[in-house]
Amino acid sequence: MADIKKIVKSKYSEIAGAKIKNCGCSCSPQKSVSQSIGYSKKDLAQVGEADLGLGCGNPVAFGKMKPGDTVVDLGSGAGIDCFLAAKKVGPAGKVIGVDFTVEMIVKAKTNALKMDFRNVDFVLGDIENLPLKDDSANVIISNCVINLAPDKTKVFEEAYRILKPGGRMFVSDIVLLEELSPEQRKDEKLIAGCVGGAILRDEYLEIVRKAGFKVTILAENKAISKEQYSGIPLESLLIEAVKQ
Repeated sequence: MADIKKIVKSKYSEIAGAKIKNCGCSCSPQKSVSQSIGYSKKDLAQVGEADLGLGCGNPVAFGKMKPGDTVVDLGSGAGIDCFLAAKKVGPAGKVIGVDFTVEMIVKAKTNALKMDFRNVDFVLGDIENLPLKDDSANVIISNCVINLAPDKTKVFEEAYRILKPGGRMFVSDIVLLEELSPEQRKDEKLIAGCVGGAILRDEYLEIVRKAGFKVTILAENKAISKEQYSGIPLESLLIEAVKQ
């Protein structure tokens, strides 16, 4: 687990520092990737340099956020989803981005200052052990991040803990349709590229349910396999998980 986190942290530190443009899983230009996974031109115009061409969907578009809500983004990166969520919750609401890469936190805070987002905060932390209080969030979002976490059960248990009763979690993530080979599991590029640490679709859904959530599948994008992942049998899964 420590090795996986070290690989992921190193790669995303490089991305934040603009040494490389994306996670290595994409074969398309940065803006094309963002639009192909659900971001509109209007969305991208509102987030500036927070668009790094990462992600596998747009959970904010489905997020059912309302003014005054507290929203938590697991694996917030440079802040793209936080800034879009901030527009929805308004000045009475709050958005908290959690990321375990110092360089991403710095980049996100810089972006927030540039665009004058005053209802957004970014916190250094591990999504397997969130530095947030119980029952403190109305909505949780996460975009192509949980696949990177070695202990996905812990991630969803932590998400359940910090959500208020009736709170909702909207997740876009990469799940496998067939098991990877041992060589693929060890491939550092695939680990950092959202594939090497991914698990089978049904196993993923079972973990979410066992954490206590009621799960609804909102969308499944199999085309992303050829568009971004060289045909590896996987899909982008978008779910809504409600704390009961």
